[in-house]
Amino acid sequence: MGRFSLGKRRLRGDLGAIYKVYRGDHQDLGPGSPARRGYDLHTASLSAPGALIPPPPLAGARGRGGAAAFPARKKPAGGEPGLPRAPRSPLPSGTLPSLGAAVPAGAGARRQGAANIILNDPKKRNALSLATLRSLRDDILREADSTDLRVIIISAEGPVFSSGHDLKELSSKQDTKHHAEVFETCAEVMTLLQKLPVPVIAQVNGLATAAGCQLVASCDIAVASEKSRFATPGVNIGLFCSTPAVAVGRSLPRKVALEMLFTGEPISAQEALLHGLLSRVVPEDKLEEETMKIARKICETSKSVVALGKATFYKQMAQDLEAAYRMTSQVMVDNLALKDGQEGIEAFIQKRKPVWSHTVDRAYK
Repeated sequence: MGRFSLGKRRLRGDLGAIYKVYRGDHQDLGPGSPARRGYDLHTASLSAPGALIPPPPLAGARGRGGAAAFPARKKPAGGEPGLPRAPRSPLPSGTLPSLGAAVPAGAGARRQGAANIILNDPKKRNALSLATLRSLRDDILREADSTDLRVIIISAEGPVFSSGHDLKELSSKQDTKHHAEVFETCAEVMTLLQKLPVPVIAQVNGLATAAGCQLVASCDIAVASEKSRFATPGVNIGLFCSTPAVAVGRSLPRKVALEMLFTGEPISAQEALLHGLLSRVVPEDKLEEETMKIARKICETSKSVVALGKATFYKQMAQDLEAAYRMTSQVMVDNLALKDGQEGIEAFIQKRKPVWSHTVDRAYK
């Protein structure tokens, strides 16, 4: 039986529990998993082999420093958090070992994992306060340093995925410098999601408004329950959603995005799917299961190939057609030169499962 490890942290101050980070085996990542043993993210060993393909430079990123510690309100089933459990035997390629468990190097298995960041301040509608944005940024950067990471899932507790910025921070009680820092930090987090070398999935079960809708639009993939809704209602309180418009306007057709921005009216999950804001809409009781299906498929692929593909996709989207084809043609050649590029082709020809190195090692020059 696999296991599911839970790391817990909480922001300092009066904001209460903001989000939790879950990791686990693919046997246990769905609903109804057995008792979960937790551990502190800072003490867990994350020393498995495998290379993390470097993402593009993160402008303004502060790295690991300054992260606020924030244990979640809820305790995991099974008692207080402890250290990772003892090493276990290697798992077959394509499974998701717990990030806290050691897997012997060179044994034919590679540690892989899905990190689940859960917004956990439902009493404040999971508002993206400056403190929350800073911690979200720092924790994403910390996760990106892990050679185990394959995919990040962002979800939320309560009926609201996120209501956007904390309006109390945007009142005249705060000065212009503080207001600028809020929006600059938010923009940094949103751009960081696309610069990460692993896919980021939004798992939405409720209302996402303003910067909350921006967060969904900024993720690589978005899965939502049928009851979810999306809106950019800032215009109704005199603050046009200009920064959410950057992400929303790049996900939705212009006229659909502008109607949302000009009226503040929400759209349904089905409308969001129709217009491209979402990847899938599923029944609420299937949301986690369907999200994890996507995560597991991603975890079966080569991390280095996915990282190369993700970076290339966003780069070519900003180019004209001819430049995009020139650039991506060279990337295809570079991809073929990777050890994992040749391994995948050889495995297909030989009708076997590929054994990924997850590195940027080249098969030939």
